[in-house]
Amino acid sequence: MSKGNVYGLFQHRFEHGGTFIRTPDGRDRYSYRDLDEASAAYAAMFTSLGLEKGDRVMVQVEKSAECLFIYFACLRGGFVYLPLNTAYLKHEIEYFVDDAEPRLIVCDPDKVPLFRALAGCEIRTLDRDGQGSVSDALQASRFDPVPCADDDTAVILYTSGTTGRPKGAMITHGNLAANALALHEAWGWIDGDVMLHALPIFHIHGLFVATNLAVLNASPILFLPRFEPDEVIRLLPQSSVYMGVPTNYTRLLGRPALDKDACSHMRLFTSGSAPLLVQTFTEFRERTGHTIVERYVMTETGMNTSNPLDGPRKPGTVGPPLTGVSVKIVDDSGDGVPVGETGNLCIKGRNVFKGYWRLPEKTAEEFDAEGYFRTGDLAQLDQDGYVSIVGRSKDMIITGGLNVYPKEVETVIDAMHEVEESAVIGVPDADFGEAVTAIVVRKPAAAISEQAVIEHLKSNLANFKVAKRVHFVGELPRNTMGKVQKNILREQFGGD
Repeated sequence: MSKGNVYGLFQHRFEHGGTFIRTPDGRDRYSYRDLDEASAAYAAMFTSLGLEKGDRVMVQVEKSAECLFIYFACLRGGFVYLPLNTAYLKHEIEYFVDDAEPRLIVCDPDKVPLFRALAGCEIRTLDRDGQGSVSDALQASRFDPVPCADDDTAVILYTSGTTGRPKGAMITHGNLAANALALHEAWGWIDGDVMLHALPIFHIHGLFVATNLAVLNASPILFLPRFEPDEVIRLLPQSSVYMGVPTNYTRLLGRPALDKDACSHMRLFTSGSAPLLVQTFTEFRERTGHTIVERYVMTETGMNTSNPLDGPRKPGTVGPPLTGVSVKIVDDSGDGVPVGETGNLCIKGRNVFKGYWRLPEKTAEEFDAEGYFRTGDLAQLDQDGYVSIVGRSKDMIITGGLNVYPKEVETVIDAMHEVEESAVIGVPDADFGEAVTAIVVRKPAAAISEQAVIEHLKSNLANFKVAKRVHFVGELPRNTMGKVQKNILREQFGGD
């Protein structure tokens, strides 16, 4: 690696690779040599615009290979890459612009008026086809990777902001390198692997995991603009690695074409960004002959744990810690909890971010005296060292002075044959403080009543954990990475 610059780690592998991006119709569109040359050209152009090491490059564009060129150019040039979800609207973008103070913005051509009204910096365009003023101005250039320290910020990713204003997590060159190397080892990447990429690239899953790992292995990437189940199934025979979120897997299972023949060339399926239902895990294994590797990632830490490639992959768990990652589960006083007990999950390692952008006090609050990051997740550790995520601490329900972990109740409801999935929340209650409330999605054509769900819970859980109300919906609200947005459910059903 070039003096800490993570681009050097990737560049070292380019000579081993041929195709970088392969289109869904089977054409080799870009090579790894193209990636190296394009990233040099973009880095040189950004420097000519006056950008210096540490300056932020804000990007809100549709998924394209050229967007990846810009990402790697930022790493190469020591600039800070700052991707934005394409769904963000004006008031959200205004906050990000004010907070991050970018020196360069790359956006869809249709968004130029919006960004011009919000920012006084240089603005360039890039459309979904990779065309725009940022690519039109490109010229072949030489550009050596800028020397960077391990703790120099490489990327800023804003947290979802479901509780308060979004915070910019500063991900360093060292963080990216540590995560890529640990996962390359843990998931047994080999020559000949082909990544089937159907994730967005403004998020850690699609950018740092799916993209970085393929590039570190110099593997071809079958690059889809979005997730479409029929297209993913069509391309499985040309692939060996697929990474998805739980919603992707449930939709794949809804297609009869998903079977063992379709998956015969596959080596690895992984799932993350949200909990994978045990029934989805089991049904996928029965249909395809493949056992999904579930793992645990956070914006602030990258990948922390993973079920093993060789060894038991336990449904409902996210596996043991990766190499170089330390995990502890503690009570509210900071003392360790026994095996099988629920506590607060804390993480330490080179994968953990260096802090929140311009929020030193908040950063200090989130680390304990031993340097462990308080994730805000509630978890358990089993006798084999596997971690299970029970829920978010902010989602824990306190009813009548007793703690209820939503995941425990959801697991019981999800086991009902008539139920597709569920989400459990706490809503204000005059008597109990919070009332356990279940939001349930029925399976197609299934008939199940509120009373039936409540009776099922009474048969399987202590009475204080039983939902006092059950609401049925067509689908649960999710963000772009498949996580259920319980804040929306609390707003929707909190007044009932």
